[in-house]
Amino acid sequence: MARDAGLEELVWEDLGGLTGLTTKVMFGGLAWMLDGHLLCGARDVGLMVRLGKGNDTWALDEQDIEPLSMSEKSMPGWVRAGLDTCADDDLRKRLLDAAVAFVRTLPPKL
Repeated sequence: MARDAGLEELVWEDLGGLTGLTTKVMFGGLAWMLDGHLLCGARDVGLMVRLGKGNDTWALDEQDIEPLSMSEKSMPGWVRAGLDTCADDDLRKRLLDAAVAFVRTLPPKL
């Protein structure tokens, strides 16, 4: 998998200004961490977004969003948004806002 500089820039614009935000290269793309917790990741195939178990139903109703699985392992509470969703500014922002809201409920990692 390759990185997508354009998508990374969009995510930076959406998340810019958050305190506690860092990035790390992982999963073949760029991942954003909030207070030490994995928040989302961007690759050339779209975004993986952490919404939390039980918080992803609304997102899975969207046509271009599906449950995330890695190496055939289901990742409850995570979704993968395709490039069409990533290109929709409102939907992408809604996903990222929901991810931030969930991750902020977790205790900060040291």
